[in-house]
Amino acid sequence: MDIKRVAIDAVNETIVMTVVHMDYKGQVAKRINEKMPLATVKGFRKGQVPKDLVEKQYGKAIKQEEVKKVVDLALERFIQSERLNLLGTPLAKENENFDWDAEELTFEYEIGLVPNFEIDLEAKNNIVKYIVTADDKLIDGQVERIQKQFGKAIPQDKVDADSDLTGTFSNEEKGINNTTTISVSTFNKKAGDKFIGKKVGDVVTVSTKGLFEDDHQLMDYLKVAHDDVHGLDIEVNFTIEAINGAELAELNQDLFDKLFGEGKVASLEDLKAKIKEDAEAQFAQQADQKLLLDVQDFLIENTKFDLPAAFLKKWLQTVGEKKLSAEEAEVEYARSEKGLRFQLIEGKAMAQSNIQITFEDLKAFTTNAIRQQMAQFGQTNPTDEEVQGIVARVLSNQEEVKRLSEQVVAEKLLEVFKEKANPTTKEVTYEEFIAASYGE
Repeated sequence: MDIKRVAIDAVNETIVMTVVHMDYKGQVAKRINEKMPLATVKGFRKGQVPKDLVEKQYGKAIKQEEVKKVVDLALERFIQSERLNLLGTPLAKENENFDWDAEELTFEYEIGLVPNFEIDLEAKNNIVKYIVTADDKLIDGQVERIQKQFGKAIPQDKVDADSDLTGTFSNEEKGINNTTTISVSTFNKKAGDKFIGKKVGDVVTVSTKGLFEDDHQLMDYLKVAHDDVHGLDIEVNFTIEAINGAELAELNQDLFDKLFGEGKVASLEDLKAKIKEDAEAQFAQQADQKLLLDVQDFLIENTKFDLPAAFLKKWLQTVGEKKLSAEEAEVEYARSEKGLRFQLIEGKAMAQSNIQITFEDLKAFTTNAIRQQMAQFGQTNPTDEEVQGIVARVLSNQEEVKRLSEQVVAEKLLEVFKEKANPTTKEVTYEEFIAASYGE
């Protein structure tokens, strides 16, 4: 067998394989011999069919099967021996005039290669690392929300600016149908004003674009998926089912103990300090996520390399349960190209920075995530045995391992980006951070 690579350009090649009779004749002969005792041909008893008739009836199909096995194995070994770094999988070139009776059988496979490129993590950039602070306005608002949440609900006939509404957000086209309780003040002012004076049973139509200060709140109140919240611009109906005012709860030790555990908060000043601490920890996570996205965008924009686009579009038509048309593959490629580019950049960044993920890294990350989740549900002091039992169950699920591994990689890359990209640090309030994030 002869096998060789034919370069088309830096990211596209063809593998050409020439198969001769010696490559497959022994296996074909063996299969024919195995077939003879089982062959049935009219006019002959089973097992008594002459070999030439068995070959005539079954030989072509057997030959094609054995040649395919030889080609598949040779192709796999060749890719390994040449250490080819492929995008997608080899695509067989179609040949309508292929002659299975020829002395030499030639097969051609198109392949797309991972491009060679370099990345400069220390390139000059305008990336900002935000330090988000909880200002007095935000803290006072949270104190009031706590008082309302634990206060006494007072039914109202009409909506006013301080009302809490229970009702259902709906949009049939997007499959939104979620019942929730929300304060009028949670909406932006333009949307909130639409509710003033409304009664139970009224339906208020609002736009999701800018409905809340933070688009992520669409996930909480409308149950919109995270991937859909940014820039979502549709109209939703809110059917009012209950209107309540609130008699604010007294800020006393009983309330503090209920919220944070006995004796951990003893005054309004302690409460505000705790709110500030918790809020800024959450803001830090959001700021890190924005930094990671900004660095991704910068690297994608400033790291130039060619992809085997035509090959990948053709390959996309062949994978998956549902085969795609050329037009559908074009759309899918456009949708996924940015992600593919960053996946390649991410791999290069990990190699350049010698980032490796160990099982201990994964276990530590999972342990911390489990403890945080348990704390959110009031389990502030779980035993190590309880936590490690949950961790073991989580890490026995391969899908969870894959998802968590991606998060560990992102966390390690974020630390590299913070160090090498040298972003400008800027302290902002949460409102200023939201404006910087969403351009509002």
